[in-house]
Amino acid sequence: MTPTDHLASAASLTWHHHLACLFQAVTGSGFPLLLEQTLRELVGFDTILINTYKGQRRPLLIHDNYPATRREQGIERYLNQAFLLDPFFQAVHDGLENGAHRLRELAPDRFENSDYYHHYYRALGLTDEIGLFARVDTDVVMVVSLGFRDDAPRITRRDMLALRHISPVLEVLLGEYWKWQEHRFHQCLAEREPVEEAFDSFGRERLTARERDIVRLLLAGHSTKSAARELGISDGTVKVHRKHVYQRLEVSSQSQLFRLFLDHVALVSRQQAGQ
Repeated sequence: MTPTDHLASAASLTWHHHLACLFQAVTGSGFPLLLEQTLRELVGFDTILINTYKGQRRPLLIHDNYPATRREQGIERYLNQAFLLDPFFQAVHDGLENGAHRLRELAPDRFENSDYYHHYYRALGLTDEIGLFARVDTDVVMVVSLGFRDDAPRITRRDMLALRHISPVLEVLLGEYWKWQEHRFHQCLAEREPVEEAFDSFGRERLTARERDIVRLLLAGHSTKSAARELGISDGTVKVHRKHVYQRLEVSSQSQLFRLFLDHVALVSRQQAGQ
């Protein structure tokens, strides 16, 4: 089938009509909702979050479809604490700035065994997620996160190909939207304090720098072997460090370590807010 055959189809006409509407709306505040409606024509997702990331600052939420009854679990906990362990946030931190990516492609090898996955991610009923990444400014990346629950149709290879094929267009659209609407969000984004300090200061008085590195990797869902590869050390050394971490922080499990870390993040957040 030639490109002309594709363009001449009824489906192509419908899709290009959607694109035309998006381009018309890109300078206005209603663009995110229209983008949600357009993406739903391609993939049957359940949830959508459009977050803006700037350096190590807390994400700035642009748009979501969570009902009020689920906002505390789905939005507030993420923005205030859990995002530090989110594979999408870590991907932005590591330099990923464009394209469509499935969560399982970016997540550590033991992500589904992590406390973040069970206490935050699975608590939302999500089983999978696709992130559409777009760098919209020198130090700003927007991520459109499409979430899929247990009863949602499985994500197919065709779904991913479709999203990857339209990613260049979405990157341009999101870039234009940011250019015209940045003034609405810039002040809020600038006021958000970096929270990398939460990791840097967690256990600082009791743990070595290497032990804090291991804490971060283990909490994010890395196995002992994966953490060892990330740090260039042996599996045995990671196990020894983990044992010392538990002893020095007076915890006996990774779940206790996870809760202790979230308590610390909350404390740092309150201190930065001057509360």
